[in-house]
Amino acid sequence: MTLQQLRYIVAIDDNRHFGKAAETCGMTQSTLSLLVKKLEEELDVRIFDRERHPVEPTEIGRKLINQARIVLYNTEQILEIAKNEKTILSGPLHIALISSVAPVLVPGLFSYLGKNYPAISLCTEEMLTSTLKEKLRKGNVDIGILTEPVGETDLLEIPLYHERFFAYVSENDPAYALESIRPEQLWEHPLWIMTNGLRLFDKSQLTPEETHSYEHFFEGGRVGTLIQIVNENGGMTLIPETHINLILYNYQKKLRPIEGPGQGRTIVLAVRKDFIHEGLLNAVIDAIRTIIPAVLLDPMIKNTRHLTL
Repeated sequence: MTLQQLRYIVAIDDNRHFGKAAETCGMTQSTLSLLVKKLEEELDVRIFDRERHPVEPTEIGRKLINQARIVLYNTEQILEIAKNEKTILSGPLHIALISSVAPVLVPGLFSYLGKNYPAISLCTEEMLTSTLKEKLRKGNVDIGILTEPVGETDLLEIPLYHERFFAYVSENDPAYALESIRPEQLWEHPLWIMTNGLRLFDKSQLTPEETHSYEHFFEGGRVGTLIQIVNENGGMTLIPETHINLILYNYQKKLRPIEGPGQGRTIVLAVRKDFIHEGLLNAVIDAIRTIIPAVLLDPMIKNTRHLTL
């Protein structure tokens, strides 16, 4: 039994006439009749009642034809997936990232995708979390990279990596003499953040629930700017772990670990729930595996070579 034979019996059922079905299949009526007869002999059943006009399937024939339609549909889906796989790995790819992630990922994304998928035209853009999610929902960007939780029911989030925060401390600040910093000490020193503009953090605005919630401190700005502000104006700021290697070696002596668990953030990849381009998604994830140290990668990203949606 072949897929082509299944197409023949479906064509006969659609046309209810061997001659018209043969014309549709591009063969003579006698050839079509012979091929169907061979299938009937192989299955040891009679698929069509040839004595009826127009021709009709038998009871068992109707069941076989219905199943044949399902098999042919699934076969077409396989072919379409393979076709799409080749197609989606070329053309434009628009990735939106929050600003505190872009310097870490963007250079490596261009390098990896340019080398392994030269037909992809990559475009990256930095934007606020709220803008990023809105553009994802509207389909204006293909993939978003931001901090968890995304908190949108129509978006799918995939954890990429987890990183700690370090305090970057001015040499003129008393905290510079410490080997590490307790979370509560952060609020006892001038702390530069980039939320609602670049500014000093007002600890009077800190609620108990926000005590260890740092991800919003970087909304809308680059970590490098915060480092320059601390160097010129004193105080301290927070640095995500993946930025350490981006800091000048002479400045790394100003970094201090923050004590205790939970002093960090999780970076996720977000797509619309109806996003179907698995090949494109996995190409981006493969690139991230080459950029982020394995020890920071989420176990699913580190251990699963091909993610399915």
